[in-house]
Amino acid sequence: MEIVLTVEMMVVLAILGVTVLMFITEIFRIDFSALLIMIALGVLSQVPGLENLADPTRLFEGFSSNAVISIIAVMIIGAGLDRTGLMSQVAAVILKYGGKTEARIIPIISGTVGVISSFMQNVGAAALFLPVVSRISTRTELPLSRLLMPMGFCAILGGTITLVGSSPLILLNDLLITSNQMLPASEKMQPFSLFSVTPVGLSLVATGILYFMLLGRWVLPDRGTKDEGSSGQSVREYLKKIYGLKSDLVEVVVPEGSLLRGQTFADIMLAHNLYIVGSYHRGQRWFTPLLSTKVEDPCRLAIMGRRKVIEDIAFAYGLEVLPELDIFAEAYAPTVAGVAEVVIPPDSDLIGKSARDVLMRKTYGLGLLAIHRGGETLSLVETEEHEATNISAEPLRAGDTLVAFTAWDSLARLTRDRDFVVVTSDFPMEEMRPNKVLWALLFFALSVSLILFTDLRLSLALLVGAGGMIATNVLRIDEAYEAVSWPTVFLLASLIPLGQAVQNTGTAGWIAQEILNLLDGWPIWGLQAGVAVLATAFTLVMSNVGATVLLVPLAVSIAVAAGGDPAVFALTVAISTSNSFLIPTHQVNALIMGPAGYKVTDFVKSGGIMTVLFLVVSLTMMNIVF
Repeated sequence: MEIVLTVEMMVVLAILGVTVLMFITEIFRIDFSALLIMIALGVLSQVPGLENLADPTRLFEGFSSNAVISIIAVMIIGAGLDRTGLMSQVAAVILKYGGKTEARIIPIISGTVGVISSFMQNVGAAALFLPVVSRISTRTELPLSRLLMPMGFCAILGGTITLVGSSPLILLNDLLITSNQMLPASEKMQPFSLFSVTPVGLSLVATGILYFMLLGRWVLPDRGTKDEGSSGQSVREYLKKIYGLKSDLVEVVVPEGSLLRGQTFADIMLAHNLYIVGSYHRGQRWFTPLLSTKVEDPCRLAIMGRRKVIEDIAFAYGLEVLPELDIFAEAYAPTVAGVAEVVIPPDSDLIGKSARDVLMRKTYGLGLLAIHRGGETLSLVETEEHEATNISAEPLRAGDTLVAFTAWDSLARLTRDRDFVVVTSDFPMEEMRPNKVLWALLFFALSVSLILFTDLRLSLALLVGAGGMIATNVLRIDEAYEAVSWPTVFLLASLIPLGQAVQNTGTAGWIAQEILNLLDGWPIWGLQAGVAVLATAFTLVMSNVGATVLLVPLAVSIAVAAGGDPAVFALTVAISTSNSFLIPTHQVNALIMGPAGYKVTDFVKSGGIMTVLFLVVSLTMMNIVF
C-alpha cells in the first residue's frame, strides 16, 4: 500500500532539517539544541492534526530508556575501574608497547576497543577506555581530540564483528524468522551464526585503523592540550618558569657493585646538587623515600636535576641513564604526581622546625625541592642567582612557600592539615583506592557475564555492576554522579522523541518508499547499495534498532522481487545501521564529544570519509563472503 505524504510528515521533515542545521552551525550547544527539539515536539503535538508527533505524557521517557541508563551505568563502571588504578596500569602497558607516537598508539587502542566491542556493547567499551585514553593523552602530550575519535569509531566498527556486538545484529535472526513467514519454503532464510559476520567486521575495523593511520594528520582535529597549571605542565617547565630551577626527571639504573652502595640519599643529593624523589629495589618502589635511606644495589633511582649533570655523574659512577621513565613512568605521570606549592601559615606547628626534623617525606609525602622566602628561592640545586642550600636543615618560617614534588593524593590530604595552606589548586583530587581493585573487577565481570549469558536487560545488567561498585565503596555515590557526563545524557535522551516521531508519523516509511521507487529497475548490486545508504541515513536520525526493524522487511521484499538473496539484504541493513559517523547522534559519538571538545563539523569532516569507506568495504566483503 502506497504511503501518502501528510502534514505531520512534512512537519517532521522540517524539524529534521532544523535539527541538522542547528547541529552543524552550533547556534546553541548541541545538547541544548537537542533539548529544544524535544520541547518543540511536545508543544507542536498539542496542535490539532499533529497529535502523532509526540505523546506529552511519554515525552521524557528517553531519560529512562535502556540506552540512556546503560550509558550512565557504563560511565560509573569505567570511573570505578579507573579509581582503583587499573586503567592507569592499562595505559602504562599500551605506552610500553606503543611508545609515545600517534601512529603506534592509535592502532593499539583502536584495535583493542574494536575487539572488546565485538562481545559487549560498543558504548560500554568506549566508556571503559575513555579514562585510559585520557591518561595516555596526558602522558604523551598528544591532544585528546586526536585519540578519542579513532577509538570511538573503532568501537562502533567492532560491533559488527559478531552477532552479539550490536543491537541490530542481535535482532537480525528474530527478524529473519518473522520475514520467513511470508516467504515460500524454497526461499526461506537460514539464521546467521555468531561468527558469520566476523570477516566483514574485522575488515571494517582494519579499515578504520588504516584510515586514521594514513589520513589522521589531515582529518583529525587538533584542539591542543589543555593548560592545567602545574599538574598539566612538565616538572622541568614548571620549575624553570616559576623558580628558575632547571631540572629534568630521569630514571637511573644503579648496577650491582656500584660505588654508591651504602651512601645515603642525603649525601648524594648534597654532594651533587640533585634530588632523589623515588627508589626501586627488589620489586619494591618508594615514593619520596627518606633522605637517610642508603643505596642498595642493584636498584633504580628517580632523580631530579639537570640531565647533563646527571649524565656526568652516571658516567663517573658507572650508572645508566634511561632515555625516559620506565619503572617510575606511571607513578610519576602528571595525572598522579607533580610539583606543588604549600605555604606555612602563622599558626603552624612547623614554624622553627626543619624538613629533616619533621621527616617531611615520610610524614607528609613532600619531596622538598625549594623554599621561596621573601622573594628569594633556596634550593639544593645551584642557580644563576643563588648558591646551593641544604634546605632540609633550614628552619621553616611563617609565610614560607614550600615547593615540593608530591603525589596528588598526598597533597589532597594536606588540604585538611592546619599546618599547611595548599596553594596549588589545579591538581587531580581523586582519592585512588587500589585496595578495591578486586571488588571493581568482580562487579565488572558480573555485569559482562549477565550481558553475555543471560537475557537480563542491558541497562539492568550494567546497573548491577555500577551499584555493586558503589555499595563496596569502590566509588562513592557523589563520585558516581560526577562520573556521569550529563550533557551526553541530555543529548541522547532528548533525541529519542525525534526518532519516535519519524517512525510514528510514517515519515520513515514514506522516505523508504520514495527512495525504493527511485531504485526501481536497478541491478541487484545497485539495490543492495541503495538499501545500505538508506539504512545509514535512517540511523543518523533514529535509533539503529528502529531503523533495522523498519527496513529489514522492506529489504527482504526488494531482494525477493529482484531475484537477490533476501538474507544478504537483511544483513546489509543490520550492518549498515552501524555506519553512524556523520553527526554525534550515536551513543559512542555523544560520549566522546565533550571530553575531546569536538564540534559537529569535526564529525562531518572525519565521519564523511569513514561513511563512504564503510559502505564500500562492507558491501564488498558481504558479496565476497556470502
